[in-house]
Amino acid sequence: PLFSESIELDLDTVAPSMAGPRRPQDRLNLPDVKANFYSSFKEASKKSTSFEMEGEKVEMPSGAVVIAAITSCTNTSNPSVMLGAGLLAKKAADKGLRSKPWVKTSLAPGSKVVLDYLTQAGLMPALETLKFHLVGYGCTTCIGNSGPLPEAVATAVQKDSLVVAAVLSGNRNFEGRINPLVKANYLASPPLVVAYALA
Repeated sequence: PLFSESIELDLDTVAPSMAGPRRPQDRLNLPDVKANFYSSFKEASKKSTSFEMEGEKVEMPSGAVVIAAITSCTNTSNPSVMLGAGLLAKKAADKGLRSKPWVKTSLAPGSKVVLDYLTQAGLMPALETLKFHLVGYGCTTCIGNSGPLPEAVATAVQKDSLVVAAVLSGNRNFEGRINPLVKANYLASPPLVVAYALA
């Protein structure tokens, strides 16, 4: 076939990435995210806080991911990344891994088709085991509709002035947009959202 332009891409240069912590255009290679967080938030010491949640004492570090949302029709309209998220969830659940107790998780695809193929592939039980339950279709977390953090988490963040993070597969990550208590917001693929819920 005849094309107006040919582009060559060295696949060795392709690396997993995220964008954040405040603007969608600030792309970061995955290994650089931790250093980016600490350089972006000088006030974020490496301290942690402990509190009781669901009858258990938990220790949550500064920089903890408190929102992990598979959201936005832009990313959820790509079956390969959605199936990838489901497969990662299945492997994690099979190995006994679970989302951290302070992470508010959600699944809000752009349409019911996504839920249908995840269900038919047998991946919804694993996603739900990691607390990625369907919360609706369409715009949710990316437009600030994540709802409040669990009360124990919100209290700990405010009391100890922790800088915490959200990881979402949405399009926008401006500070305060996702949740007023969450300063660091990183955009990621759906599989990375699952991984960060476990980390």
